[in-house]
Amino acid sequence: MPEATCHCSAIRLVVPRKPRQLTDCNCSICRRYGTLWAYYKSAGVRVLAKPGSTSRYSWGHKRLSFVRCKTCGCIMCWTPVEAKANSMMGVNVRNFEPGMIEGVRIRRLDGASTWKYLD
Repeated sequence: MPEATCHCSAIRLVVPRKPRQLTDCNCSICRRYGTLWAYYKSAGVRVLAKPGSTSRYSWGHKRLSFVRCKTCGCIMCWTPVEAKANSMMGVNVRNFEPGMIEGVRIRRLDGASTWKYLD
């Protein structure tokens, strides 16, 4: 199963498969973080973290919680604040080895304005 780590390896994410599609969002937080998102059902992603190694940030409507490493600062994923049984989560694929996402389609999302894909 594909695996990602933060820079200092305090956090690992294990996903069930290679992503089928990626999202490059231009909303105010994603463009600042420089993320590239793959989406998975929360139940299928394992977040393996040393105790106390993560911190969370929510803003605006507080629907999403961004998870980062307290030591190296890498943004690892986002999870819904109010998780449900089939909740989706975003995994920052910039933390995978580059070959993992080679050839995967990247879609540009206008999260800053229309919430529509630009391609």
